Amino acid sequence: MNYEEMLKLAQQVSQNAYVPYSKFPVGACVLADSGNVYTACNFENSSYGMTICAERNAVGSAIAAGEKKIKAVAIYSPKKKNCTPCGACRQVLTEFRTDDDIDVIMQSEEGIKVTQLKALLPDCFEL
Repeated sequence: MNYEEMLKLAQQVSQNAYVPYSKFPVGACVLADSGNVYTACNFENSSYGMTICAERNAVGSAIAAGEKKIKAVAIYSPKKKNCTPCGACRQVLTEFRTDDDIDVIMQSEEGIKVTQLKALLPDCFEL
């Protein structure tokens, strides 16, 4: 699957986000090492700490399906261009990256922007 298709899936699933508090919908599409893709959106809770980001939700779906390595993640929000993963999502993604790292795909003003997870979280915690 190409990155344009992944971003389109992230955009589509962002429409399902449950965001009554922040009003900030996000969709994510994760490409596993197997070639399978998993989509998810964010969902909030009145106990704010219980909120789940789209990226972690999509990674969870991939893990539940038996995946262990993530090659890429596309993130989309209609509220913000260059929508990058939060710090918690960056750390979770680090746990499942391939040896080649994870491509992080975003919608920019010019089109699609791709960066590496290592660039977003250069000194991540690892065991």
